[in-house]
Amino acid sequence: MDHPTKPHILPFIVIAQLFCTSLWFAGNAVVGDLQETLSLDYDATGSLTSLVQIGFIFGTLVFAFLKISDRFSPSNVFMVCAILGSVSNASVTLDGLGIEIVFVLRFATGFFLAGIYPVGMKIASDYHQKGLGMALGYLVGALVIGTASPHLLKGWFASQPWEYVMYSTSVLALTGGLMIGVGVPNGPYRRSSPDIDLTAFFKVFRHAKFRSAAFGYFGHMWELYAFWAYIPFYLAIYNDLNSTLINQPLTTFSVIAIGGFACVLGGYLTYRFGSNNVAFTALSASFICCLVSPLALFLPPGLFIGFLMIWGMAVITDSPQFSTLVAKFASADSIGTALTIVNSLGFAITIGSIQLLDQFTSSNYIFLLLAPGPLLGLIAFYAEHIRNPPIKM
Repeated sequence: MDHPTKPHILPFIVIAQLFCTSLWFAGNAVVGDLQETLSLDYDATGSLTSLVQIGFIFGTLVFAFLKISDRFSPSNVFMVCAILGSVSNASVTLDGLGIEIVFVLRFATGFFLAGIYPVGMKIASDYHQKGLGMALGYLVGALVIGTASPHLLKGWFASQPWEYVMYSTSVLALTGGLMIGVGVPNGPYRRSSPDIDLTAFFKVFRHAKFRSAAFGYFGHMWELYAFWAYIPFYLAIYNDLNSTLINQPLTTFSVIAIGGFACVLGGYLTYRFGSNNVAFTALSASFICCLVSPLALFLPPGLFIGFLMIWGMAVITDSPQFSTLVAKFASADSIGTALTIVNSLGFAITIGSIQLLDQFTSSNYIFLLLAPGPLLGLIAFYAEHIRNPPIKM
């Protein structure tokens, strides 16, 4: 039976997701200021940047094992985590903090993001049995733009103390959490799961189509964050080879941000082609971009930037569609747990690819190292979702 959804629900979820995920890279936007304020050496700065990611992975494991978003109201979970995340984010600005406390606060911010990003997708799935691919397209698009937003805030507050960026992102997160907690009740398709099931982490992978979608997502994640993180290095290589001065920060922001709009477009395309075909096409396109990335360094500047824009769209368009298929083939009372588990493993994979590329920051072949991820994802995804496709959604 179809349940009518109030028209404000999806916009509230999308805007809240955008506001709350601004916490993710708030520390990255002011890392130079933190380095100066706390007298950090280079290694400590790198650790500070990584701690949000590690906190998110740890948080998703805890949320998955305890089935938090399936046992409790996901809207309340989202709101509480947004409030706590905003507090831990803003607390970095307190006077007299030692580096150890700052590390703990950034880890805590990542931990509470585990109750925001995957739980936001869970809330969307509770409202959309049909059109979930479109809904998650909006959500992941909001994630992309939200994670880039601290860099814009840093630009707006360029003449102000660095603390303004942390205050602003915390206020955004607090606003987003209250929007969900007050304005988005439990969805009509929600199925609660009252008991903790410590075997749920393994049970979700028993379904072949779920497993195939998850492995496709893992291949995508091997590429995604490493691509985003090392675009500036790739641009530097291009500038050195061609004696050009492409603006690295602006181009990097543009390549990442355009992916948010591509997610929305991909969501609408699912109505015609299905989530499986949109995901497979996008992953194939980004795999091809990995392969030709060394040759693209010799393109004229206009074509080179165009190539990066296409890659920026392809590299993220598949993400909401893989999540759609994960939600579709998880059991109804474990959707939140399934999404959280897949997110946790996917983000753990990003650490491996980022560390690998860190050894090749001046090599023309740096992005060629990302190709195995999409390739293995395509192979895992093909048999269950292309040769034997699910129903369009």
